[in-house]
Amino acid sequence: MLLVVLVLVVAIVFVMQERWRRGSLFIGGAALLASVLRLFLPQVRAGLLAVRSRPFDVVAYAVLGGTIIALAATISSLGVV
Repeated sequence: MLLVVLVLVVAIVFVMQERWRRGSLFIGGAALLASVLRLFLPQVRAGLLAVRSRPFDVVAYAVLGGTIIALAATISSLGVV
């Protein structure tokens, strides 16, 4: 969980610097990282990543991360550094 939170902190720093696309990509990446960690970590080590059953969590995190990354890819870079 700490690793996912660290990636989210990096994303927040990018967003605060008005780098929306990069911050959004990191947020999506954090969700995909949570999906992979939930898939491979045992129940005891998953901690707060375990919300429902393992298959549900993995699919939910993967769909969320993929959707955020797809939306971030559509953000226009015109006028954005």
